[in-house]
Amino acid sequence: MPDKHVGVRHPLPGVVYPPADRLRQYIESGALGERSLVEALIDAFDRHASSRAILTPEGDVTYAELQETTDRFAAALMRLGVEPLDRVLFQVGNCREFVFACLGCLKAGLIPVCTLAAHREREIEYFGRLAEARIHIVQDDDPRFDLVGFALRIQPAVPSLRHVISVRGRSREGVMRFEDLIGGETAKDARRLIGEIQRDPYQAVIFQLSGGTTGLPKIIPRLQNEYLLNAQLTAQILHFQPADVIFNPMPMIHNACMVSFWLPTLLAGAAFAIAQDMTPHGWGRVFAAKRPTFLGLIGALIPRLDAMLEGGIASLDGVRACWCPDAARLIRERYGIPTHALFGMSEGMNLYTRAEDPAEAIDGTVGRPMSPFDEIRLVVPGTDRLAKVGEIGELRARGPYTTCGYYKAPDLNKEAFTRDGFYKTGDLLVSREIEGKLYYAFAGRIKDVIDRAFEKINCEEVEQALLMQPSISQCAVIGMPDPVLGERVCVYVVLRENCAAPTLGQLAGHMKTVGLAKFKWPERIEVIDSLPLTRVGKVDKAKLREDLRQRMTSDATRAGTVSAEAGAAPRPAMTGDDPG
Repeated sequence: MPDKHVGVRHPLPGVVYPPADRLRQYIESGALGERSLVEALIDAFDRHASSRAILTPEGDVTYAELQETTDRFAAALMRLGVEPLDRVLFQVGNCREFVFACLGCLKAGLIPVCTLAAHREREIEYFGRLAEARIHIVQDDDPRFDLVGFALRIQPAVPSLRHVISVRGRSREGVMRFEDLIGGETAKDARRLIGEIQRDPYQAVIFQLSGGTTGLPKIIPRLQNEYLLNAQLTAQILHFQPADVIFNPMPMIHNACMVSFWLPTLLAGAAFAIAQDMTPHGWGRVFAAKRPTFLGLIGALIPRLDAMLEGGIASLDGVRACWCPDAARLIRERYGIPTHALFGMSEGMNLYTRAEDPAEAIDGTVGRPMSPFDEIRLVVPGTDRLAKVGEIGELRARGPYTTCGYYKAPDLNKEAFTRDGFYKTGDLLVSREIEGKLYYAFAGRIKDVIDRAFEKINCEEVEQALLMQPSISQCAVIGMPDPVLGERVCVYVVLRENCAAPTLGQLAGHMKTVGLAKFKWPERIEVIDSLPLTRVGKVDKAKLREDLRQRMTSDATRAGTVSAEAGAAPRPAMTGDDPG
C-alpha cells in the first residue's frame, strides 16, 4: 500500500514548507494534526452556537451569529472573483468587524496580511507589492486618520489591488462596504459556497509580520495545521474554558493576541471581550459589564490598569489568571493574580510557565516549550558551541509550529535558518534545571545587551527590577557610550503621578535591596513624559539612543565651556548622584 500523502498539494510560490521527513515525523507521532484551522473554527462555532463569542460595547455576538456573518462575508468575497490563496491587506483596529472580516477571509480561502492601522505609504506599498494583495480592508471610523482615503491613494501604487473594502464606514465612491456585502448574501447560499472550498491543512493561512528592529518587517507565512496547533496548545496551557471571558487589549491583528487569545478563545467556546478604546474608562466598562476571568497584558500597559483601579472605575474581581511576557512577577506581587510568564515570537516557538510549576520556575523563568516536539538549542553568541545549563546562549528553535522560512526571502532565509532547519532568533536565553525539568529564563537580545567593561548586562533584567521602585511607572534601559568602560547603564523613566524623580543614590539603594550586582545599577537617569513606541507597540530604543546621543553632545558642549572658563578638565555628565 503506498504511503499516505503528507504535505502541501499545491505550494504557494514564496512560502517555505516543512521538509517531508520532519513533517511526516510530526504527523505520525501525533504532534501535528491533519486538520485545517478553518475547519476547526467552523466546528467550534457550531458546537457553541448559543453561547456568547464576542463581547463589545455595541452588543454581544453569539457563536451562531459569528458563524452566519462570517459565512456571508466569505461568500461575498468569493463573488468578487478572487481566488483561494489571494492575499488581503488588513488595516482595522480592535472591533467585532475585524473578527468578522478576518474569519470571513479565512473561510473564503484568502490569506490575511497582518499589517497595522498605523502603517503608512512605505509599509503598505511594500507589503502590498510583496504579497501581491488583491484586497485592502480598512476601518472607516478611525478619528485619527482617514484610512479609506489612504487606501484609495495607495491602490494605484500596488498593481495587484482590485478592491478596497471598508468596515464601520459610510458610502464612498470606489469603496465597498462590509455591511452592504454581507447584506447581499443569504445564510443558506453562503454556507453552500463555503462548503465547496477544498481545505489543505498544510497550506498557508495567515501572513504575520516579524517584529524586526531594523528596516521593514518580514512576512511570516503561518500554515493551517501548525497555527491551529499553536492556538490549541495555548488554550490547553492557559486552561481556557467555555465559561471564561478573555480580555487582552493588545492589537488583535498582532500574532500575540491572535494566536494566544482570540483564536484560542473561539476554539474553546469562551468569550472574547473588546474595549471601546484604550483609556482606563474604556477598560473599566469592560471589567464592570463583561467581568473578565482571564487577562492578557504587557508591561507597558500596566499603568493604564493602575489608573483604572486607582480611579475606582472597576476592579479585578473575578480575574483568575493573567498572561504577561515581560512583567509576570510584578503582576503577581502587585495584584495577587496567578500569572503565566512566557516567551514567544511570531515565527512560532512559545514557552510558558504552567500553573503547576514550582515557585522557583514561576518566579524566575519564562517556562518551557509548549510541545514535546519543540527543539531548543542555545548557542554561545559568536560561536557554534552549545551553551551549558546556566550559561547564556542564543536561542535556535525548531518544531511543529515554528516557521521554516520567511516569504519570498531566500537570501535572508540562508542567514536566519541553519541547514537543518533551526531558526536563529537573536534572543538570549539561559537554561535552568528545576526539579528534574529544564526551564528557560530570558536573558535579553543580542542587540539589547549593555557591555560594561566586558560584563554583559541584560537590559530587561534591569528594567524589571526598576519597575519595582515606587516612583517609576515605566522605564527603558539602554547603553550609554563611555570612553573607559565601553558602555554604562542609562535608564529613561516615566514617573507615577505626583511622584518625584529618584536620584541615582536612591536607585542604587533600591537595586541593592532587589539584589542586583552593582555593575548593573543605572548610572544616568532621564525623565520623560512617555516612552516612544514602534508601530508594533514595542519600546523604540533606537529613538532613545538617538535622544541620548543628542543629550550627551549638549552635556559635553556645556561641560567644555564651563571647564574652559574654570581651567578644569570636562567630566562625563550624570543626572543625580553617581553610584561610582
